[in-house]
This record gives sequence, C-alpha cells and structure tokens, in this order.
Amino acid sequence: MSRVFLHGAGSVSPAGWGVPALRQVVADGQPLPVQAIARPGWENPLKVRSVPPPPERPAFLAHPRLRRVGAMTQHCIATALEALSGDIPDIQAGKTRLGIIVCMMAGGVTYSRRFFEDVLCDPATASPLLFPETVFNAPASHLAAFLGTTMINYTLVGDDGTFLQALALAADWLADDRVDGCVVLGTEEVDWIVADALRLFQRDNIYAGGAGAVYLKKTASPVELAMVTDAFLYTQGQSYQSAARQMRAQFREGGENELLFDSQSSEHTVWDHWYGQRLFLKPILGDAFAAATAWQCVAAHAALLANEVKAVNVSIVGANQQAIGARFCRA
Repeated sequence: MSRVFLHGAGSVSPAGWGVPALRQVVADGQPLPVQAIARPGWENPLKVRSVPPPPERPAFLAHPRLRRVGAMTQHCIATALEALSGDIPDIQAGKTRLGIIVCMMAGGVTYSRRFFEDVLCDPATASPLLFPETVFNAPASHLAAFLGTTMINYTLVGDDGTFLQALALAADWLADDRVDGCVVLGTEEVDWIVADALRLFQRDNIYAGGAGAVYLKKTASPVELAMVTDAFLYTQGQSYQSAARQMRAQFREGGENELLFDSQSSEHTVWDHWYGQRLFLKPILGDAFAAATAWQCVAAHAALLANEVKAVNVSIVGANQQAIGARFCRA
C-alpha cells in the first residue's frame, strides 16, 4: 500500500453528533441507554440504540436536494462535513478532486418499509417521493450533489468488514491519482425490521444507527493508514474462526503502547496473546454493521491524534462475509 494519511474524521452515533461525543463515551466505557422500538404484531418491543436529535437543526438540510432525505443521508452528510472540514470550499470550487465511498449493509430500510407498507395497504397512497430514498446509493448521491463534486463515487454493500475494504479501495484511487482525497463513510439507520433480523442471529447484540467517516489523502498528516489485511471470506470450507486466524496472522505482535479495537465476535480468542490495550465498542454503542466499524476507525484516529498510543489495530469479523483488519499508526 502506498502511503495514505488520515486528514479528518466525523461521527454521528448513539453517543451524539460529532467526534467529541464519541470520544467521551469511549473514555467512559459505560454502555449507552437502550431505547424501545415497537414491532408490529408483538406486545414486547425490540431494543435499539438510536442517534439522539442534533443540538440544533443542521444548516445543510436547507439544501433543496435534502428536504426529504432519511436519517441515513442526514447522518452521512453530517459526518462527511465534519471529516472534510477545511477542504470543503476547495471541493465545492472544483479545486480538490474528492472521491466518495459509502458503505452499508441494510441500507435505507425506513423509507423502504414505509413505501412497501403503503403498496400493500393501498397502492394508490404509495408516494413516489419516497422511492428514491429506498435505493442503496441515495446517501452517496446526495452527498456528491451537496458538495457539487462529479468525481468517482461508489456505494459498497456488505457486512461490517466492507468499511475496511473501502479504505483499501480509497488508497488505490489515491495511488492511481484518480482523486486528491477520498471520504469513506459507514452508515446504518434504526428500524424495527433490521433490529428484529439481528435478534434472530445475534440475540445478545443491540442494533444501533448512525454513521462514521474518515478522510484520506496522500499528503502527510500525523495519522497514517499503515495496512489493510486481505479479506478472508467465509465459505463451506472456511469457518469464521479460520478466517479470523488468517486475518490475525497478518498483524505483528502488539506492544504496550498499542491499542486493539476488537469487534468481540469470532476473532475474540485469536487475539488472546495481545499484550497492548484492548477496547470493545459494540457493548457501548451497539451493533451498527458498517457504521460500527467506521466508529472504531474514527476512535482510532482520535486516539492517535491525541498521542495516547502509537498504533491502533482494528479487527473485524463481519456478520456474514469476511474477516478483515486494518492498522493505523503515528506517521
């Protein structure tokens, strides 16, 4: 991998809006409160961790393109603007070629459910205004339109590990000089359908919504993306544990001043001989698939910027697809 550096990060999570809110919750280490969400036909509600309302209405919602967008797009744009920060004027002026990669697993479920509920109840009332928000690439499209960029723009649909695949893809774009910078986002939104689906497969996990973003460039900065491992897929011949072991083998042994973000899944035992610090975010924030991985990378960037550690490993064993990891370090 050519040298790639992190120039910003953004977060919208159950902790609140902005990276400082995420940092505070990670430092406290206490699980956030759980909210109840109704499931039609059931007396008992499902448990989720939702994003709290913003302190004030985001100014970007005044943009004509964003008047009807769902929570997923709102969270994406908020995190992207926080990550891009000072480069936004140059991006909007066309002076900085910005690539966009948005990662998700469930997608815009809320509007999809509303649209198809209307279709089933009374097709005449199913609003076509909702339909554009049901497609997977809606957030990436809205973000590009808001920033006025026509550069390369991808949406990757996959499990938790897809966000790390997107980091490797962004590094390739930068190495090939296709873009000057690339913002990589992971996002999910809370809806009872996804919360119920997660309950079926991982009963102890609490579904969460939100987004996270990191901004990558070739220009040097204090934090470097040092490595993204190969992706080891789950197949009939390879279990979660086997994939996790192969991913772990591509990391070196950790030192006392290094941090591991462990997704607390099937890779838990393969890191038994890790001698550095270790943190689990899912019990604190909830399980948000691609967004949960993005939060780990955002927290890694913040810890390295604050010079709390010299390197951070992010270990992901995804829900149904792959084991993959990434390493960040002080440049």
